[in-house]
Amino acid sequence: MEKTTLYHQELPDIKISIQIYFNEKNQLFFDGYDIGRAVEERFGDLDYEYTHTIEPDEVKKFYSIFNVQMDDRAGLLAAIKKEFSVPNAYTLFGEFMKTHDIKYSSFIWR
Repeated sequence: MEKTTLYHQELPDIKISIQIYFNEKNQLFFDGYDIGRAVEERFGDLDYEYTHTIEPDEVKKFYSIFNVQMDDRAGLLAAIKKEFSVPNAYTLFGEFMKTHDIKYSSFIWR
């Protein structure tokens, strides 16, 4: 399974890693992880994890939105990366899916 990095940053007090990929169930999986002192100061725990999971039938909507040929996963991941390579990608990607009526599930662990 090939993962596409949307955003990565390492500072003395925080490390942020955000990736998107297709998992073994053919779901589009958005996976974010922040760790460090800044996270602990804000949330009371050293790390913070967040995900969006989009089922295969809903993933189909992305191809037309991004004008990518159906089932061109690499092309779709590249288009998403171009649009969402920012520190607040999780929030923006969720808002984008709501705007385009894409059903998804989310999970946050802190």
